[in-house]
Amino acid sequence: MRDYQLISIIVPVFNERNTVAEVIRRVREVPLDIEREIIIVDDGSDDGTADILHRLSDSTVRTVTQTANRGKGAAVRRGIEEARGDVIVIQDADLEYDPRDLVRLLRPLMEGQARVVYGSRFTGEHRNMFFWHWVGNRFLSLATNIMFNTTLSDMETCYKMFDADLLRSFNLTADRFDFEPEVTATALRLGERIWEVPISYAGREMHEGKKITWRDGIPALATLVRLRFAKKEGLRR
Repeated sequence: MRDYQLISIIVPVFNERNTVAEVIRRVREVPLDIEREIIIVDDGSDDGTADILHRLSDSTVRTVTQTANRGKGAAVRRGIEEARGDVIVIQDADLEYDPRDLVRLLRPLMEGQARVVYGSRFTGEHRNMFFWHWVGNRFLSLATNIMFNTTLSDMETCYKMFDADLLRSFNLTADRFDFEPEVTATALRLGERIWEVPISYAGREMHEGKKITWRDGIPALATLVRLRFAKKEGLRR
């Protein structure tokens, strides 16, 4: 068992005025065995999201603002800098992921079974993706498995939970969606065994506001290749 006391839930937000308040409500209500802080990083939203975030702040919710849109990776890295917790997890603001699954992700860390836990969209209940989104996700997971000798089913999942000291030691630089392969490859190269748990998933499509596209798969694959051959001493701060 590990003596974790506080979980930092990082919520990167860009133009999610229709969903962010409901996401925060659900994150507040989920029953966790440790205290929580919610760090919302507004990544240059220009759709009125900032007005909603202003009303959400309280003793457990902090909002930090990036004046220009820099990308999901930059927002998450800012959240890591702001986090005070012993555990850090990423929560998207678009209702695709159910905060009740945070209980599942936290258990292996609390029980000392792992320091990195991912929620897999392909082993739990989920709304079917469009075919090419499914292909892209599975291809990148397969590429990760081949290059890093592992068996991940869902490298691109948003739900990634870490021992905070471990995550803070990573030399992360990605600004956009290449954050997902960067943090995964870094953990694997440093010898961490990633624990997966099944989660539910209600994926959006482009007409519903989904932002990632097939084009993001190209830098993701390039990131995997780069880190596969990087020197280990360059992976830590």
